[in-house]
Amino acid sequence: QVQLVESGGGLVQAGGSLRLSCAASKSIFSFNLMAWYRRAPGKQREMVARIISGGTTNYADSVKGRFTISRDNAENTLYLQMNSLRPEDTAVYYCNALFHWSDYWGQGTQVTVSS
Repeated sequence: QVQLVESGGGLVQAGGSLRLSCAASKSIFSFNLMAWYRRAPGKQREMVARIISGGTTNYADSVKGRFTISRDNAENTLYLQMNSLRPEDTAVYYCNALFHWSDYWGQGTQVTVSS
């Protein structure tokens, strides 16, 4: 079992920045993949960014150049640095991990961007 706990969400003005953290209950070194997803009101959940075990990263087109995913294996923590935030980035952000080919999710953290 893997527990994931997100933090770092909040209210920010457009153009501002936030950094989300996802603390895992065990070593993330052996995780197959970690990712950030988000669900905006009235919309389906979408993948925002992911990082594969070898270090390869992928981003949704809507966040490329603004968001950066990274991980700290020593701290067992996944991060999402979000810059130049827009109102359309408002959503609940979820941490996801694929470990031994099973999916694990955090409880989510709310990000609200005011115009």
